[in-house]
Amino acid sequence: MIKVITYGTFDLFHEGHYNILKKAKEQGDYLIVGVTSENYDKTRGKLNVKQSLIERIENVKKSGFADKIIVEEYIGQKIEDIKKFKVDKFVIGSDWLGKFDYLKEYCEVIYVERTKGISSTQLRNKERGILKLGCVGAGRIARRMCKESKYVSGINFDYVYGRNEEKIKEFTNKYDLNFYSTDYNEFLKEVDAVYIATPHLTHYEFAKKALEKGKHVLCEKPLCLEKAKAEELYRIAKERKLVLYEAIKTAYSPAFIRLISLAKSGVIGEIKDVDATFTKLMTDYSLREFDKNQAGGSVTELSTYPLIAIIKLLGYKYEDVEFVSYYGDKDVDLYTKIILKYPNSIATAQVGLGVKREGELIISGTKGYIIVPAPWWKTEYFEIRFENPNDTEKYFYKFEEDGLRYELSEFLNSIVNHTSNIHIKEEESIAISEIIEKFRKLRL
Repeated sequence: MIKVITYGTFDLFHEGHYNILKKAKEQGDYLIVGVTSENYDKTRGKLNVKQSLIERIENVKKSGFADKIIVEEYIGQKIEDIKKFKVDKFVIGSDWLGKFDYLKEYCEVIYVERTKGISSTQLRNKERGILKLGCVGAGRIARRMCKESKYVSGINFDYVYGRNEEKIKEFTNKYDLNFYSTDYNEFLKEVDAVYIATPHLTHYEFAKKALEKGKHVLCEKPLCLEKAKAEELYRIAKERKLVLYEAIKTAYSPAFIRLISLAKSGVIGEIKDVDATFTKLMTDYSLREFDKNQAGGSVTELSTYPLIAIIKLLGYKYEDVEFVSYYGDKDVDLYTKIILKYPNSIATAQVGLGVKREGELIISGTKGYIIVPAPWWKTEYFEIRFENPNDTEKYFYKFEEDGLRYELSEFLNSIVNHTSNIHIKEEESIAISEIIEKFRKLRL
């Protein structure tokens, strides 16, 4: 008996899927079909899979070609499956030509012609349309988002606004965009949603105007530097039934989401302390990060990361907050320790542009603790540790490239499905703005 194996997501099962399975079955007597799990899809950058694993498995069953269906859950599983099931042939679509040649050591690898003109991505885009997303600003983070947007289907990231025409024209040419403008009103007419990637002090005005013009908003952190302004933006978004997201990329990454769920499940008992650090040494003092007039400093630049971890774990209803800072000879804080007090727990956040410290996250509980090594804000690996070292549990998840694709995917899904942000709630975002405002009032 000749055994054949093939793999796929099989989302929105279509003619192309049917043909691949048919051709795979024709290669032998027994066909094994691997269907990717949700977590595995996320780790390899497929963020817009529409159907659940159960639905996709059922689609494969209905085709009538599969003799056995398995779930693909991790990188490297193909080799193990081929050996385990004594597979003779591996079959995959020709769009993957050469990608799986490494499997020739274990079985015959066959690339069959794929059905042209149809794909799950095309069907998803046809069903919900393409979101026209425009970028406000053309700086460092905007350039990274432009690259990351290629991994999220259903988005046309083809528009940019900026005040410096030479700069945005260069940005447009480099990333092959179709439209740029130095007129914000003209820019807003062209898009369905905006990604705001400008300096902190401009976030509120750009976001407010976009919302008032009926555009969804994904805004870089911090959303606002004042609590009242953050509250106003969320109020406008709610009144106009628009999506407003704060772009703290860590909050949307698979490993961080899993980390928070585990920590709050009681596996380490009651959480009594959270300690989070994010520091990066910067020596070019001409940058806006060191300019008081541009809201520079460690807290405004970096605190959203440790604060979102603390607030997700302990809540946004803290009782008191204290700040201890080092300024050196600068007008902005080069290092700050933020101490948040809760009724039954405490948290500390360390941020620095001029002081370096180990960038780890430690969550302490009454039964054990969780340690996430640096850089924890790009969460990939963490350990749950107990009094007995033999009970340590280790977890690993892939964090793709810069991680911006995760927040962009969730932003798109909220718009399409008319849902709220489940990863950063309105109250959590407002609490971060409030803490930053309290710190800035100490020096203003």
